[in-house]
Amino acid sequence: MSNRLSLQTKVAYGIGELGTAIPIGLAIFYLLFFLTEVVGLSATQAGAVLLIGRVWDAVNDPVIGWLSDRTRSRWGRRYPWLVLGALPLGFFTFMLWLVPPLQSQTSLFIYYTLMAIGGYAAFSVIILPMVAIATELTPDYDERTSIMSVRSAANIVGSVVGLVLAQIIFALVEDTQRQYMILGGVSGIFIVVAIFICVVGTYGQYRPVMRNQPEVSPHPMGRQLRKVFSNPAFRWVMGLYLCSWVGVQVTAAMLPFFVTDWMGLGEQHFTQMAIAVQGSSVLLLPFWLWVTKRTSKRWVYFAGAPLALCGLGVLGLLQPGQIVAMYIVGVVIGAGLSTFYLVPFAMLPDVIDDEELRTGERQEGIFISLMVFLQKVGIAIAIFISGWLLDWAGQISPEIRLSVIRLLASAGPSLLIFGGLYCVYRYPLTRCAHHRIRLQLEKQSRSPQRQP
Repeated sequence: MSNRLSLQTKVAYGIGELGTAIPIGLAIFYLLFFLTEVVGLSATQAGAVLLIGRVWDAVNDPVIGWLSDRTRSRWGRRYPWLVLGALPLGFFTFMLWLVPPLQSQTSLFIYYTLMAIGGYAAFSVIILPMVAIATELTPDYDERTSIMSVRSAANIVGSVVGLVLAQIIFALVEDTQRQYMILGGVSGIFIVVAIFICVVGTYGQYRPVMRNQPEVSPHPMGRQLRKVFSNPAFRWVMGLYLCSWVGVQVTAAMLPFFVTDWMGLGEQHFTQMAIAVQGSSVLLLPFWLWVTKRTSKRWVYFAGAPLALCGLGVLGLLQPGQIVAMYIVGVVIGAGLSTFYLVPFAMLPDVIDDEELRTGERQEGIFISLMVFLQKVGIAIAIFISGWLLDWAGQISPEIRLSVIRLLASAGPSLLIFGGLYCVYRYPLTRCAHHRIRLQLEKQSRSPQRQP
C-alpha cells in the first residue's frame, strides 16, 4: 500500500466532507435563530431542542463507532455505513428546516426535537466512518496532515457555500418559511450526491487497507471506552478539541444576535460577516499546512490560537457603526480558527497509532465517536445555557440582554481557548515521537510472533 494519497482520493474525500459541512454550517449559524425568530420557539425551548438531540448522541455515537470497528463486509468496515446513512441524513436535513402546520409551541417543540434526534443520529452514521476512513488511508505523518487539511478546508468551504446559498435564496424568495424550506431541500440533496462521490472516489485507495487491518478488540464496548480514556494523549486531544470548538461555535450561534441586535445591522451583514470569518479560514489553511510540515501540529495551534483570541477580544469592544472594523475582526478570527479545524483531527491518527502500539488493537471508530460525541454534547450544553441566559437577560432589561450577547460572543469563548492552549501544551506526541511509534509498529508487523 502506497503511503501517498492520489489527487482523486483527496478530491473525492473532500467532496464527501463538503456535503456534510453545508448542513452543519447552516445549523451552527442559523438554527437557533430559525427556531426562535421563524418558528417562534423561545430561546430556552430552542436550546433544549439542540440539547436533547445532542444528548441522544450519548447513546448512538459510541455505539456506532464501536459497531463500525466490527463491521465485516466485502466493502470493508466503513463504506456500508456511508451508503446506508446518506438518504436518512438528506431526509432529516430537509425536515429540520420545514415549518409544519402545528399551532401550539408544545407541538412544535416535539416536532423539532424528533427531527433533531433523527438528524443527529443520521449524521453520526455518516461522519464517524468518514473520519475513520481518513485516519486509515495512509500511515504517513505529513500525508495524514494533508488529508486532514483537505477535510478542514472542505468543512470551511462547505459552511461558506451554505452561507452564500442562503444569501442567494433569501434574496430570491420573499416568504421566510419558504426560504428555509428551499435551503433545507437543496442541502439535503447535496448531501446524498456528495457522499456517493466520496464512496466511489476513495474506495480504490481504501481496498489495500481492507486486506491489512489489525485485529479489533474482543472486549465489550464499556471496557473499550475505559481503555480509550486511559490513553493520556487522547485525553489532551479531546480537551483541545472540546475547548476550541465549544468556544468558537458559541460565538457562531451568537453572531446573528450580535450583528442584528448590538450592531444594528441587517441579516445580510451577518451572512457577510460569517463569510469573512470562514473565507479567511480556508485561505489560511494552505499556509498552516506548510507551517505544520516544517514545525509540528502543536506549534501551528500555538500560532493560530492567539489570533483568534485577539479577534474575539476586539469583537467584544466593537460599538455600533464600526462596520469596517467588524469585518476586519472577522478576518482575524478566521485566520486563527483555521488551526482549530486542522490541528485536533490531524493529531487523532497519531493517537490511534500510539494506542495500537500500547495495546495491539486499532479502534478508530471508538476514538472518533468519543471526540464527536463530546463535541456535540459540549456545544449543546453551551448553546442551551446561552439561550437560557438570553431569555433571563431579556426579562430584566434590553440593555442587560445586549451585554450578555457581547459576553457570549467574545469573553466566554476566549476563556475556553485558553484551556485549549493548555491542552496542546500537554500533548505528548511530537513528530519525533510519532516517527518512533511508526518504526515500532512496522517492526512488529514484520514479526511473525506478533500477537493482536
